[in-house]
Amino acid sequence: MFDEQWTIQAVREWGDWQLEPYIHDIDERMAQIDYLLTGMMDWNYAQLANNLNTVLEDEKRLRFMVAVRAIKGGQPVQYALGHAAFYGREFQVDRRVLIPRQETEELVEWVLADHPTNTEQHVLDMGTGSGAIAVSLSAERTSWAVVGADISEEALAVAKENAQLYAPSVQLLQSDLFTGVTGSFDIIVANPPYISRNEQSLMDESVVMFEPDIALYADDDGLALYKKMATDLLTFLKPGGAAYFEIGYQQGEKLVDLFSTLPHVIVTLRQDLSGHDRMIKVLREI
Repeated sequence: MFDEQWTIQAVREWGDWQLEPYIHDIDERMAQIDYLLTGMMDWNYAQLANNLNTVLEDEKRLRFMVAVRAIKGGQPVQYALGHAAFYGREFQVDRRVLIPRQETEELVEWVLADHPTNTEQHVLDMGTGSGAIAVSLSAERTSWAVVGADISEEALAVAKENAQLYAPSVQLLQSDLFTGVTGSFDIIVANPPYISRNEQSLMDESVVMFEPDIALYADDDGLALYKKMATDLLTFLKPGGAAYFEIGYQQGEKLVDLFSTLPHVIVTLRQDLSGHDRMIKVLREI
């Protein structure tokens, strides 16, 4: 049925055949297959299209087949591949950390747009997970002193690997929110768990099954960690500094009200590219 030499086209066809009973939409099926192949080969999609007759070496063919079988078992394609694209870099990911999303890239872009020059800034990424935010900020602004904090030792181990790849100066710290943090910061960024358990039925099954609960869910309709961070925020945010939070699409109004109770702050709500409330900035006045 397939080319004995296992060209790129042959493994695509094999992957399609293997995944058809599990992913019925052909466009989604081929998107996952091509995501695997471009990630494994370190190619873009144009290179993939131009090399369909290239023979795949045995090591990569076997790796592709193992990844396809993992997807058949329900794993997200990024876990099956072992890394995920974020802000122009490939971050190592596995079940110890959340897969970074496009919406979080928009949060990073907001921070960088507000601070376009490479002037010194002291930055805290709260709940760093894979390190995607902390490492991206440090790599884009090399003079910034960036700290990534997380409650999970397992997540910090993944963040360390990513920092070593792209931004070795990032300092990593185990902390339950601000409890282990010292000093004050010009910029605080956080993409905390913000999903209510009541929303689980609306979520993709692969997220529920494979991504870490500790990075997904929060009590009080997903608001619990924002309320805890708001309590201590001004202790750690310098006058003139800004805190940036990713939020759930239904939480905008409540969180604007929450952070607006802090003295001498300006709160800005921003939508993502899909038009959903997704980010809040809390600017502390000087």
